[in-house]
Amino acid sequence: MEESNTRRPVIQVIIPAYNEEASIGKVLADLPREVVGEVIVVSNASTDATEERAAEAGATVLREERKGYGYACLKGLDYIAQKPPQEQPEIVVFLDGDYSDYPDQLPELVQPIISEGYDLVIGSRALGQRQRGSMQPQQVFGNWLATTLIRWLYGLRFTDLGPFRAIRYDRLLEIDMQDKTFGWTVEMQVKAAKMKMKCTEVPVRYRQRIGVSKVTGTLYGTVMAGYKILWTIFKLL
Repeated sequence: MEESNTRRPVIQVIIPAYNEEASIGKVLADLPREVVGEVIVVSNASTDATEERAAEAGATVLREERKGYGYACLKGLDYIAQKPPQEQPEIVVFLDGDYSDYPDQLPELVQPIISEGYDLVIGSRALGQRQRGSMQPQQVFGNWLATTLIRWLYGLRFTDLGPFRAIRYDRLLEIDMQDKTFGWTVEMQVKAAKMKMKCTEVPVRYRQRIGVSKVTGTLYGTVMAGYKILWTIFKLL
C-alpha cells in the first residue's frame, strides 16, 4: 500500500490553571496525545498541588505569579516564542484546567484549520450540549450580549466566548494579544474580526467544573469580567 504523505500539524496546548489540583490530572489524561505535541500548564500563582499534579501527568509546567487569565496565557506564549522556529507549533489550542471542557474533542476543534483553512476556531458551548448548571445565567447572558455586540460592531458572527479554542500560531502572533485578565478571549475574537481572519465555531460539550469558579463563583469576579469584556469590545473599535 502506498504510504500517505499527509503530515500531521504540530499542535501545542496551553492550559492556564489556578488551584486546580483536583482536576488538572483529569484534563491531561483526556487529551488525545497521539495528535498533541507539548502540553503547557501555566500555574497562575497556585497555592495547592496543581503544579505537582500537572508534572506527574507529563505536562510542561510554568509558573506565573501575576494573577490573571491573560497573564497565564501570555506566559505560555512567551515560552513558545523562545523555542527555535522548527520547534514552534502550527496550531495552538487553549482550554481550561477545571475539567469543564472535554479535552477529547480537540481533534474536532482543530479539524477546520487542518482541512478547511480556517484561522481561528471557537468551541461553542451555545451550539453544543451543556450539562445543567454548568453555566450560570449571567454567563449565558454575558456571552449573548458580547457576541451580539461583536456581530453588530465588527460584522463577525460568534455564539460564544468559550475558552476551548484553536488558532493558527502565525495568525496568533499577528493578533498580538495584550489583555492580562478577563478580556483575553474577547480580545482574540474582536481582533480576528477586525483583521478579517477566517473564523468558525464547532459545537462542544460542557459540564460542571470541578471546584468553584474564580470568576462566576464570586460577585466581584462576575462584575469585573463583564465590565472588562464590554470595555474591550468598545476599546478596540
